[in-house]
Amino acid sequence: MDSILIHTDFIKLDAMLKFAGLVETGGEAKLLIQQGQVQVNGEVCTMRGKKLRGGDTVTLAGRTVAVRQAQ
Repeated sequence: MDSILIHTDFIKLDAMLKFAGLVETGGEAKLLIQQGQVQVNGEVCTMRGKKLRGGDTVTLAGRTVAVRQAQ
C-alpha cells in the first residue's frame, strides 16, 4: 500500500487523488468520484470534498493509498 504525507489537518478527496497520482486532473477526479469508483475506508464515497485525515485510506482501480499525518 502506498501512502501520502499531509502537513495540514485534512486534505479533500479530489485533491488527494491528484496529489497521490491516482488521477491526472481535477476533472477526472470529479468524474470518478461521482461515478462511485472511489472508496474511502472501504466504503464508496461520492463526495469530492470529503475531508481525509491521517489513518484514512482511499482506493481507486485496485490501488490503495493511505493518508498519513505529519507530526
